[in-house]
Amino acid sequence: MGGFFGVTSTQDCVADVFFGVDYHSHLGTRRGGMASFEVDRGFTREIHNIENSPFRTKFAGILEEMHGHACIGCISDSDPQPMLIRSRHGSFAITTVGCINNAQALTKKVMDEGHYFGEMSGGRINETELIAAMICTQPSIVEGIRYVQDSIEGSATILMLTDDGSMIAARDKLGRLPVMIAKSECGYCVTFESFAAEKLGYTVERGLGPGEIVRLYPDRCEVLAEAGKRMKICAFLWTYYGYPNSSYEGVNVECARCKNGEIMAREDARRGIAQDIDSVSGVPDSGVPHAIGYANSSRAPFTRPFIKYTPTWPRSFMPQSQLQRSRIAKMKMIPVTELIHDKKLLLVDDSIVRGTQLRGTVDFLYNNGAKEVHMRSACPPIMYGCKYLNFSRNTSDMDLIARRTIEELEGEEGHKHIDEYSNGDTERGRAMRAAICKKLNFESLEYQSVEGVIESIGIDPECICTYCWTGKE
Repeated sequence: MGGFFGVTSTQDCVADVFFGVDYHSHLGTRRGGMASFEVDRGFTREIHNIENSPFRTKFAGILEEMHGHACIGCISDSDPQPMLIRSRHGSFAITTVGCINNAQALTKKVMDEGHYFGEMSGGRINETELIAAMICTQPSIVEGIRYVQDSIEGSATILMLTDDGSMIAARDKLGRLPVMIAKSECGYCVTFESFAAEKLGYTVERGLGPGEIVRLYPDRCEVLAEAGKRMKICAFLWTYYGYPNSSYEGVNVECARCKNGEIMAREDARRGIAQDIDSVSGVPDSGVPHAIGYANSSRAPFTRPFIKYTPTWPRSFMPQSQLQRSRIAKMKMIPVTELIHDKKLLLVDDSIVRGTQLRGTVDFLYNNGAKEVHMRSACPPIMYGCKYLNFSRNTSDMDLIARRTIEELEGEEGHKHIDEYSNGDTERGRAMRAAICKKLNFESLEYQSVEGVIESIGIDPECICTYCWTGKE
């Protein structure tokens, strides 16, 4: 994934961008970058690897080194950025978030037109550089951004800092990710997360519509291209990777997660399952609000039978190696034995993707005396790797535990019946859940339904992307 934050202001705004980008650190673990513009100095840029240290420590000295009345920054889970570009449209800094599935074909097309790229390790091309090159093939920046949005298979959300101190922000064509504009007495900011702007003294004015392009100056916002009518915002924003304090399309993340848990509890009561549990707990941290919602809707209290020790390893997915990630996740779990021993526990997680860490979590609870461990997933079984955003490391659908289990149960034939396997009320759905329970040592397993996720979010279902669950665009 990734996220960005930018400001154009009547005063030095590098500090705002430093803190604004830091507030997006939950969206990526590989690179952090900032670029500023001053009339006298032009562009200044810094990029650091943040795989083993958080953004704020790598950029701790930036406020002494970088200055400007306009500045952008990013957290990136992919390529180094922002990029600095000199072009027919002048000089600019650019950062992007998204996924380009046809990057190789687009790179060849641009190279055939005479453009050259700096090659990264493994022969890859920096996708932000590719987007910049595509923009520069067109007569204007707006036409260039439209060309990018129409050409790529995937998505691209773009933030540019130009050599007149203004910013250009473009939400991806179908609005799969949010982009918000906020204002202060001194200027404007662009942000993914609404709370980041609010904490820095800005007031959120509005979100960009799908495909909308705007130019921001310290005193005004100009619409360069109107928004499209069709939107497919990612449902996982509310389920997992959106920050709890933020709101997207007017819906707060924490509130949606609590409602999601309430719906799961309602469905368990309808089915008459897991009605004699002693407590409800969330897998920290993103499973916690779902679990609170479940507990509030059921008779069982919410407890924390284990706590994550985060001072030294704040994010268990930081290492690239799955073995290292699993080991660190295990090291971080500190039990509260009094809340585990001889108890029937219901555990709620935001999702079950590969299932590699959950087995360790369940074994940990049993080793500390749990009588039963029931598992609930706040989203449906993940059946397809995301092809629109870069928030999943899966390279194959068969990395997904649901798809592997279907293959084991029924071979290739099973993949023709994914809708049935997703539904816990069907014979196939019950068989898949029973098989995963056996693998991961759950007493019971249930998933939120697609309809339940949509109900918890509460916006028009036609505006929500559910591809990873349904395979439907």
